[in-house]
This record gives sequence, structure tokens and C-alpha cells, in this order.
Amino acid sequence: MIRVERRDAVLEILIDRPERRNALTDAMYRDIERALREADADAACAAVILHGAGGHFTAGNDLAEFQMPQDSRDVGSIAFLHALASVDVPVIAAVQGQAVGVGVTLLQHCDFVYAAPDAVFRLPFVSLGLCPEGASSYLLPRLAGDRRAAQWLLGAEPFGAEDALAGRLLTAVADDPLAQARACAQALAAQPVQAVRASKRLLREPLRAEVHRVLDAEAAVFFERLKSPEAQAAFQKFFARK
Repeated sequence: MIRVERRDAVLEILIDRPERRNALTDAMYRDIERALREADADAACAAVILHGAGGHFTAGNDLAEFQMPQDSRDVGSIAFLHALASVDVPVIAAVQGQAVGVGVTLLQHCDFVYAAPDAVFRLPFVSLGLCPEGASSYLLPRLAGDRRAAQWLLGAEPFGAEDALAGRLLTAVADDPLAQARACAQALAAQPVQAVRASKRLLREPLRAEVHRVLDAEAAVFFERLKSPEAQAAFQKFFARK
């Protein structure tokens, strides 16, 4: 479930599925996309905060949904990522516990990211027989450098908050990332809202067309990989452990 709460000029989006470590379903992606677009259309909204319930950010896509027939042109996750890459309203992420898959790649599109010292990040796509998504094949080398991006994307091993900070995936490590995100949002709300949005647009616009192109290119390969024997074997192994 996605819970949306307006706090004065700030919109908070809570991923609330703690029994599955906030794994995201197609319907949940669409709810977040809708909330982002509505916030962007609201001239009085100064910032959006994205966070998770139950001590985790998100375990990424619900793998059970990968077993269903899917068309990359009509998938909630891709629509959500395009929205996140498009909005001019600042987006702030507060990360605790596990951040897996899209729970990591979405952070590249956020303007501020605060994470707890014990947060754990993982990009497990290759280990599942898949490929990068979220424009991470393009953005992650720009953020973290080629070597660290290869380590995270090809090695598919977990990494911690300090490594994520060194790789410029985070703004800061904070004992209470949600409190830090809220403080950041209030600081943004104290600025002229449209000036902030115009400034974000100028910062993001040079890369946006390429980001959207890469999102679609990755999605086409990703959904082909879903049908591959490697991916199906990886999923069978994953579900056998459940």
C-alpha cells in the first residue's frame, strides 16, 4: 500500500508493505507515479519525501509479478521511473534498512538522499539473470565512477551506507534519515517555490532526454531477459528458498 500525506507544503509518500519489506507491485508503482505527478502539478508543493515503513526502504520489485506476462510499454515501474525523472518538484528520499533493485536505482533521480548508517543497498539484477534498470547503466557511472558502478551492477553484492555516500548516491548518512529529510523539505519550503523548481529544471534538463531514452532501452532488454532460461532458473531458485 502507498500512503500519501500532505504536511503543509510537503507531500510525504510512504511505501507501506512491511510484511514484504515494502516490495513494490505494479499498482503501488502507479500510485506513486500519480502522487508525484499531482505534486508536480501543485504549484504550492515545495517538496516530496519518499520513505518506507517497518524499518526498510523497499526490497524492490515484487518478484512474483515477474512471473506474469508483461509488456515494457505498459508497466507501472517504467511509468513511475519516467515520472520521477520528469518532475520539477524536489524529491527527497529517506532510506532505512534494505534498499534493493529499484529501491537503489530510483535514488539516482532524487535530489536529496539521506540514509541510516546501517542501511544496506543492493543491485541484484545480474544475479537474477536480468540487466540494469532505472537508467542506472547511464547515471550510475556518472555518479559513482565506472569502477564502482561495475562493482555494484555486475558484482551484485550488497554495499553499505558509507560506500553509497562515497559513490555519491547519498547526500548524507544520518542517524534519523526521515527527520533529516523533513528538515531538508522545510528548508526548501522556506525558499521561493517556483525559483527552486526552475533551478532544478535547469540542473536536470541537459540529461533528461537521454535519461528517458535509456530508461526505455533498458526496459526493452530487461523484459526480454525476464523470459530467458537464466532468469527463470534464478527465479525458481529464489522461490525455492521461500
